[in-house]
Amino acid sequence: MSPQEARKIFEQADLLCSAEESALAVRRVAGEITARLADANPLVLAVMGGAVVFTGQLLPQLVFPLDFDYLHVTRYGDVTTGGQLEWIVKPRSDVAGRVVLVVDDILDEGVTMAEVVRRLRQQGASEVLSAVFADKNLGRAKPVAADFVGIHLPNRYVFGYGMDVKGAWRNLPAVYAVKGL
Repeated sequence: MSPQEARKIFEQADLLCSAEESALAVRRVAGEITARLADANPLVLAVMGGAVVFTGQLLPQLVFPLDFDYLHVTRYGDVTTGGQLEWIVKPRSDVAGRVVLVVDDILDEGVTMAEVVRRLRQQGASEVLSAVFADKNLGRAKPVAADFVGIHLPNRYVFGYGMDVKGAWRNLPAVYAVKGL
C-alpha cells in the first residue's frame, strides 16, 4: 500500500478507542495481571508483530519478576482474512513447568491464540494464560477466551495500537475502524 492510500484510509476511518482510553485499558490489565501473577515468575511471550505496542506499554507496568520472550505466528500476512497458521519464530525459552502469559494485540476469530495455547500446553507449560489488548465481538463463540482483555471492539476491520491495515498504521496510539468495513 502506498503512503497516499494509507493516509486516505486513516483520514476516512472511525475512531473506536482513543489514545487515553487505550492507556487506561493497559493500566487496568496490568493491575489484573499483577494481582494474578505477581508471585508466579511467569514467562511472558509476545506474539509478534501485532503485540509489540501492547507489550511495550504493558511490561513496564508489571512490577514483579518475569521472563520475557516472543514468538511469531500468523494467519494473515499482508491479507485481510485468516488463512493457514504459519509459525515464523518459536519461543527460545523452555516452557515446561512454567506459568506462561501470551500477549497479543487482538483476539479476532481466536484460531491463532487457541493454537498457541494448545502448543504451549503440549510443550509442558503448567498454566497458559492470555492477555489481549482487544477482543473483537464476532457474535459467535470462539475456540478460546482471553484471560485478560483491554477493550472490546465491534466486528469491524480495525487498525492502530499494534493492529494493521495491509501493513500500515500499527504505530497509532488509538484504535480505528476502516470506513465501510
